[in-house]
Parts: sequence; structure tokens; C-alpha cells
Amino acid sequence: VVLVESGGGLVQPGGSLRLSCSASGFIFSSCWMYWVRQAPGKGLEWVSSINSGGSTTGYADSVKGRFTISRDNAKNTMYLQMSSLKPEDTALYYCAEGCMGSWGQGTQVTVSS
Repeated sequence: VVLVESGGGLVQPGGSLRLSCSASGFIFSSCWMYWVRQAPGKGLEWVSSINSGGSTTGYADSVKGRFTISRDNAKNTMYLQMSSLKPEDTALYYCAEGCMGSWGQGTQVTVSS
């Protein structure tokens, strides 16, 4: 199983970013997928989930209404569209899959002026 996150970077407060998670080595279309983040000096925080078909999603209260999770099973890729970013969204963002329990290496998101 290989999960590779991309799309992170430095963005100003109020800005937007789209994270991607490219998956291989398992049947992507059969698995729930997750975004989890870790802010500096803090523990892991679940951000969002999406079921195998993409019809069911869930969000942490801290991101609800600002982030949108989606997936393209034809491309074995999951996305996280992040809008209205706040400094408190600064974190290392990981994608994870629910079939084998594997995680990616993470992509850094920094929200700062």
C-alpha cells in the first residue's frame, strides 16, 4: 500500500488549497478514506472521511463548511478542498485508508500572513 499526499504549502488566512492523496497497492474503490492532521506540538486530529463510493462524508466541527472531501475512484485519488483557511489549520495533513490501515507521509499546510 502506498499513499502519497500532495498540494500542501504556504497560504494566507482566508486562502484556499486543494490536497490530493494518490493511492496504489490496494483496491482503492473498496475502502473508506480519511484525512487526519497534526498541528505543531499537538496530537492527531481527524479531519474528514469519505466512504468507498463517495456518497457519504463526514467532517470535524472545526472544518465543517470550509473543507470538502471527494474522491475519484477511476484515478485512485482522494482530495481535500480547503477554503477560508485559518492559522489554526496549520498542520501536517495525512491521508489514510480504512482497509489495511495504512497512512501516507503527510503534506504540510501552513496558514500565515
